[in-house]
Amino acid sequence: MQENTLENVVLFKLTSSPALAEEIACLLGVKLGEVEVRHFADGEVMARPLTNVRGKTVYVVQSTATPVAERLMELLIFIDGLRNAKAKEINLVIPYYGFCRQDRIARSGEPITAKLVADLLNTVGINRVITMDLHTPQTQGFFSCPVDDLSPTSLFGDYYRKLFKEKNIPTSSVTVVSPDHGSIHRARDLASELPDSKLAIIDKRRPAPNVAEVSQVVGEVHNQVCLVVDDIIDTAGTAIACASLLEKEGAKALYVAGTHGVLSQGAEEKIHAHSFIKDLCLTNSIEKNIPWASIISIAPMIAGVIRASELGSSVPDSWMAFY
Repeated sequence: MQENTLENVVLFKLTSSPALAEEIACLLGVKLGEVEVRHFADGEVMARPLTNVRGKTVYVVQSTATPVAERLMELLIFIDGLRNAKAKEINLVIPYYGFCRQDRIARSGEPITAKLVADLLNTVGINRVITMDLHTPQTQGFFSCPVDDLSPTSLFGDYYRKLFKEKNIPTSSVTVVSPDHGSIHRARDLASELPDSKLAIIDKRRPAPNVAEVSQVVGEVHNQVCLVVDDIIDTAGTAIACASLLEKEGAKALYVAGTHGVLSQGAEEKIHAHSFIKDLCLTNSIEKNIPWASIISIAPMIAGVIRASELGSSVPDSWMAFY
């Protein structure tokens, strides 16, 4: 039997993803390291490990979700503390990478904030990043260390195969819809998980931040059950606009899947109140309490990556593939 080398691994949780970190630790059979995080009255942050990390391989779980700047500062300060405590290797598990949408210069003078954040993490000293469904895969190139950008496609595929079977909806009557040109690869990959399903794309433009305008749909949606898949659901403007257009085009119903449920400005209420949208499915990359939504855990996928990294190919068959 292969020796369990996870005894040299320490897993930490900060403030944004505690339940996810606990689930990962349970799957790996390791205890979470103890952490002290303080937020002072003037807004300053102090975060340090209380567990000995000298010579250890460390994994830190923290989504940089709302409040984004606060979560990011916690992470940067904690990494510096780990370096000072002589950790052998520091690996980040960032299920949701904040600032990811600011990944190019669209107008003169705009920053590339996704790169700036990567530069900050590179500078403070990290060895590896594990993340989920980056807004654009090219963001991996902003880091000077290896980046595992995991895809939730297999999780969504398994969920919708079961759901459509329960509802007696043949996948041949399902059209997977990309809400814009940037998510076409997500829609295509999910369509491949649903036998005989069709593929469509919506022409979307953004006249201003958090404002979505859709004009037409390319593909067969009339009399079809539509499934819109996207990486981020923020204000739900895209989901609502897609619902209105697809209903107008004669679709039967709409199901919405999103990797990261940012859900700002009352987005969850907007989706829940829309009669044409039958279901919302999210991962727990950002921890939310939404009783009526379906939440898929990415913990087995992340635990599988960590286990494969530390123990070679020794990954339990029950843990879903992560590529």
